[in-house]
Amino acid sequence: MRIRDEQPGDVDAIYTLTRDAFATMPYSAGDEQDLINALRADGALFLSLVAVRGDEIVGHIAFSRVRIDGQPGNWFDLGPVSVKPPLQSLGIGSALIREGLSRLQALGADGCVLLGYPSYYGRFGFAHDPGLTYAGEANPNFQHLTWQGETPRGEVVYHPAFYGSPPDPTSR
Repeated sequence: MRIRDEQPGDVDAIYTLTRDAFATMPYSAGDEQDLINALRADGALFLSLVAVRGDEIVGHIAFSRVRIDGQPGNWFDLGPVSVKPPLQSLGIGSALIREGLSRLQALGADGCVLLGYPSYYGRFGFAHDPGLTYAGEANPNFQHLTWQGETPRGEVVYHPAFYGSPPDPTSR
């Protein structure tokens, strides 16, 4: 398996993979594939990586910018991350996460946030901080990883595509 940047010809495979990966997840609204397309269409898909086995895309991860306390900055969201269902739990998602975080850090990102299971994402260094809130609350599943500077305080706001809103040119 190798990990590489998304290429233009990968869009349909990423869409199908993401749809299939989230189809049976109880926490999913079933629109993750549409979110990725909306981020891409708005130029807000900062980093998009695929895991390839042979000629087949078997995993994908997306990163986009977030605002904290109303301010643009150098912070990113991890997600969604998708793995072909029969290949889940084989380390493909972990490899994508590690590679993506490594690339973000190399690009000078200050940190990354996500909404996910602490028991899973803790292995990558993510931790909950009640000073960072999402949707008006300090959700224990909302976590961060800080690489540079102090961990900021405040409400984290994702790109408008996460909320089903039309793209906002000031959100980049």
